[in-house]
Amino acid sequence: MSNAVTINAKTLPDDELFFGHKACAGCGGSLAVRLALKVIGRRCFTAVPANCMSAVGFLYPVMPYHVNALGASFPSTAAVLSGMEAAGRALGLEDYYVVGFAGDGGTADIGLQALSGAVDRDDRIIYICYDNEAYMNTGVQESGLTPIGTRTTTSVAGAKRHGANPVKKNMFDIIAAHNIGYAATASVGYPLDYIRKITKAKEHKGASYIHVIAPCPTGWSTPTGKTVELAKEYVDTGLWYLAEYQNGEFTLNRNPKEFASIKSYVSKQGRFKTVTDADIAELERQRDRTWAKIRSEWTVKPA
Repeated sequence: MSNAVTINAKTLPDDELFFGHKACAGCGGSLAVRLALKVIGRRCFTAVPANCMSAVGFLYPVMPYHVNALGASFPSTAAVLSGMEAAGRALGLEDYYVVGFAGDGGTADIGLQALSGAVDRDDRIIYICYDNEAYMNTGVQESGLTPIGTRTTTSVAGAKRHGANPVKKNMFDIIAAHNIGYAATASVGYPLDYIRKITKAKEHKGASYIHVIAPCPTGWSTPTGKTVELAKEYVDTGLWYLAEYQNGEFTLNRNPKEFASIKSYVSKQGRFKTVTDADIAELERQRDRTWAKIRSEWTVKPA
């Protein structure tokens, strides 16, 4: 299953395999799905659990997935992918891929068990978590990947408990701890990096996992035209990083010489409207602790 052509900005196929959907304007999740399917191509089977990309993608007669796609139950995305991959082999199919698009809640919370099992079995699947940091499709509820200080409909603001989780769950490390063959972090704000990682996942012969930041203008309370800019700034602040795990080793793909302002980043988002200086200081502390570990233990590429 080797690609004859290296896919980049100039060679990205013109085929639109996810279009005509009813996602909100500026939806980062739809951009993540669109780019991934362009790289993976038409010969794929797609599973999408309960999330925005199923809500806007399976509304008969409007069917924006121009590949084989089905809706999976919330906790079963990876299990469904494993079943489709096995069915393809049983049918004698060649040159095909199976890919899942799950949100942060469907990955880090509800779908973690099935994902862990698929990775343990090393099933030849591509699992993509598009992370918009809350259960956006069901009303912007807090997930295990919602950062501190974030306003959601289920997190309580105030002196007793302000915003969401004290620490964003580290899914990249959790999946790497399974000794997966290939895992990566990405952001729709750095699309060429994302495309490259989708290509590597496509070429990998076992389980692959990609965790991509995909802002939600509705849940983040941001202008629809700022999605890519905010996704890029998220990385530039150091609150997110671009990295890979392969052959038992971590590699940092981008090592900024200095970080952009976290205060400036959060000030642009309505979901952080009630954020405090203490919250920002805690985000900076978490970032600095994470980067000290990364720079001392991982392979670091030049900025």
